[in-house]
Amino acid sequence: MVVDASPVEGKGDTKPTYELTSVTVRFAGDSGDGMQLAGTQFTNASAIFGNDIATLPDFPAEIRAPAGSLAGVSGFQINFASHAIHTPGDEVQTLVAMNPAALKANLPDLEKRGLLIVNEDAFDKSGLSKAGYDANPLENGELEGYRLFKIPIGRQNREALADTGLGAKAIDRCKNFFALGLVFWLYDRPLEPTLHWIEQKFGKVPEVAEANRKALKQGYFFGETAEIFDARYHVAPAPIEPGRYRKITGNEGLALGLITACRQADTPLFYASYPITPASDILHELARHKNFGVKTFQAEDEIAAIGAAIGASFAGQFGMTGTSGPGLCLKSEALGLAVMTELPVVVIVVQRGGPSTGLPTKTEQSDLLQAMFGRNGECPVPVLAPSTPANCFDTAIEAVRIAAKFMTPVLVLSDGYLGTGAEPWKIPDVAALPKIELNHPTDPETYQPYARDEVNARPWAVPGTPGLEHRLGGLEKANITGNVSYDPDNHEAMTHLREAKVAGIADHIPEAEVDGPESGDLLVVSWGGTYGAVVSAGIAAREKGLSVANLHLRYLNPFPRNVGEILARYDKILVCELNLGQLRTLLTRKYPVQPLGLHKVKGKPFMISEVLSAIERTLDGDPPASTATSTSASERQS
Repeated sequence: MVVDASPVEGKGDTKPTYELTSVTVRFAGDSGDGMQLAGTQFTNASAIFGNDIATLPDFPAEIRAPAGSLAGVSGFQINFASHAIHTPGDEVQTLVAMNPAALKANLPDLEKRGLLIVNEDAFDKSGLSKAGYDANPLENGELEGYRLFKIPIGRQNREALADTGLGAKAIDRCKNFFALGLVFWLYDRPLEPTLHWIEQKFGKVPEVAEANRKALKQGYFFGETAEIFDARYHVAPAPIEPGRYRKITGNEGLALGLITACRQADTPLFYASYPITPASDILHELARHKNFGVKTFQAEDEIAAIGAAIGASFAGQFGMTGTSGPGLCLKSEALGLAVMTELPVVVIVVQRGGPSTGLPTKTEQSDLLQAMFGRNGECPVPVLAPSTPANCFDTAIEAVRIAAKFMTPVLVLSDGYLGTGAEPWKIPDVAALPKIELNHPTDPETYQPYARDEVNARPWAVPGTPGLEHRLGGLEKANITGNVSYDPDNHEAMTHLREAKVAGIADHIPEAEVDGPESGDLLVVSWGGTYGAVVSAGIAAREKGLSVANLHLRYLNPFPRNVGEILARYDKILVCELNLGQLRTLLTRKYPVQPLGLHKVKGKPFMISEVLSAIERTLDGDPPASTATSTSASERQS
């Protein structure tokens, strides 16, 4: 880690403390080493301290990967700063590696001269062999260029907890808190938030609570007293708007947004879901809030889940379901039923790498075309995409609003990066949130199942309302009456009505906004979880004097009504997405443009440096390899 700062005065430490504006730390170890917990606690402490934060958890795909293997490596990255940030960081400045496999899997992401803290106890013959090392990298010079700190974390932890009365396995499970305490000391983090968490979590098991407290403090004091560190570092709190904040993940934001929307609509929430990574946490979070009238149902499969959600909406409650890409495939037929019956159902898709099982714990944006067209017949559905973990809350509310106002199912495309990542979230004033009006008719004299209002929405009649008997189903309906109809002219008319209803949503959503010049050399377009890296790269490009603007799309079907006019104002367009050009395909299909594309399908989010390099090369007339042709992925396949 390169440090060009002067020591902070008045810290009272025996070692100098250097002031930094931001730091990226990654904890990495075996899936049983507690790296997610250590990273989460470091995040909580930094958030309470007042830093801006962004996180990137990285889980192994295999549930029981062999211990010490590369497949079993688990990591947690956090970027914390004294200013506003949008990503969990590009290069890692400090890597904590608990075993050889963690070192091998994560070393390429550590910057030169970065801090490398390793648990040297794990670098025995067995551990090295499992990670595929022929020689010990701690001894053969392979790690020259990094600031290497070899610490016997396992042995130090066992010695510290020898008198706790716990068995050897229980003691070893605490070594993550020893490592956490050490990094707390290194970056001047407060211990109190984690000590409070330990008391809440293990208070009923005093010996376990005491062991974790002791491990945390021993790690902290090891950093303070050991002679191996010549300095520590401080990142000041970030200036933030006054208010009450909490740390939130994207999945938590979606769950809380759904609850809030249903409270604003004064209607019960019914959420049916089949467990699937990385969407399962939405079900877990909603299940904790039964006090708000939330009903959750863990279905036996994806088809049952969406069927139950449609049934709940038919009954007058708000039916919702969540899944990832493989589950959306299975839900497609029932989603068509929701389109035909014109019922408000919200379907959340937390995207992951595909196809098939693909990369179940890694992020991707490859389900956009499936969301748009992955159903039989002419079957339009509104599609929204949140941009940040905090924005997931607002997007969930917007999805409910659109579903209720237009009587249509709505798809929300989140992704694994957003769903598991975290950032500070300013808790809103619920009283200031708009109410969501529902159309539940009660007058049998004027009721018709498929009569339409000014936005082409049919009425949402609650079964059991006297005189409002009706039937719904997947067969084509006659306009107005809702009777089953095989009339060809009616089918064509109803197809156009359903299409016009979704297209008309563009008149009831905000226009798109551009960051940067209103016209110029290059417009960089993004959607979903790519927001942070792409907007940061755009800011960096403008600071270099480049004529670059950003357009981030949160409404993907329909697009905001001014998107075509915006695209026409720039000489070149670069679309950045974690797929092979799906948004680019949609833009080319709808507007007279031929955008270039920056594509990445590695299961990892964009780095700011990747996008900035693509911007500079595009402006120089030498676009990166993935932008060498304007032909989209779907066009190549056809």
